[in-house]
Amino acid sequence: MGNLVTNIKKFLQNKNTVTVIGVILAIVVLYFAYTIRINSAIHPVSVPYAAEQIKAGTQITESQISTREVPPSMLDGEVILNVGEIIDKYAAADTVIPKGSLFYKRAVVEKEQLPGSIILDYPKNYVLYNLKVDTNSTYGNSVFPGNYVDVWLKAEVKLADDQIAGNSAANKVMYGKLISNVKVLAVKDASGQAVFQNMDENRAPAMVVFALPQEYYILLSKASYMRTYSTEIKLVPTNEGNKDEPGDLELSSEDLKEWINNNTAWTD
Repeated sequence: MGNLVTNIKKFLQNKNTVTVIGVILAIVVLYFAYTIRINSAIHPVSVPYAAEQIKAGTQITESQISTREVPPSMLDGEVILNVGEIIDKYAAADTVIPKGSLFYKRAVVEKEQLPGSIILDYPKNYVLYNLKVDTNSTYGNSVFPGNYVDVWLKAEVKLADDQIAGNSAANKVMYGKLISNVKVLAVKDASGQAVFQNMDENRAPAMVVFALPQEYYILLSKASYMRTYSTEIKLVPTNEGNKDEPGDLELSSEDLKEWINNNTAWTD
């Protein structure tokens, strides 16, 4: 037994032997790596494809998707492999997905990524309102499309001379809820891109878009131009969106409405 161990040690200490063993191991590793690479290149994978032509800007339904097996070598570019990443998404506005085509990430987008997509989600005879915001006024960028908010009005009301006497403050701050249950349709950055389109880009909110009946749109527009009163329009998030049936959009204060109308003019 001792002689066997000694012979093995001598065998391994021989430089030529070690070189031969190293070459053999390298050949084995290369062989298996090459085999794995070949198998991965020729072993078919199941991928979704368009069962019919899908026009730009249209929603992709399950009936428009089929699957087939193709060699991985055919998958050039960012091909979508999971059907779940396609169903109910939209064909990008600048492309048509031909019948038989694979689905690529650049051609399949969320509804919010479509130009003008917000016009799909508000009632007839409503008007879109764009409210300027920032990260602070959206509570650390926590106002999302689909959320419900209340619209509040803050204003500085100048006191009359007889009211100022003996009062250290020349103005009185007025703050009240103007409109309730407003659904947020979109949150955009300064370039008009959807803030939550790509979370990796950390886009800053610059505009919140919602829709109002024309009467309330005019009322809010009037309020936003009341520079004399340093008016501010603020959004206050609510949990209305968590309800099975969110409450209807409604005017919250007839007093605020009357005050706005009495201090502004509007020509239809």
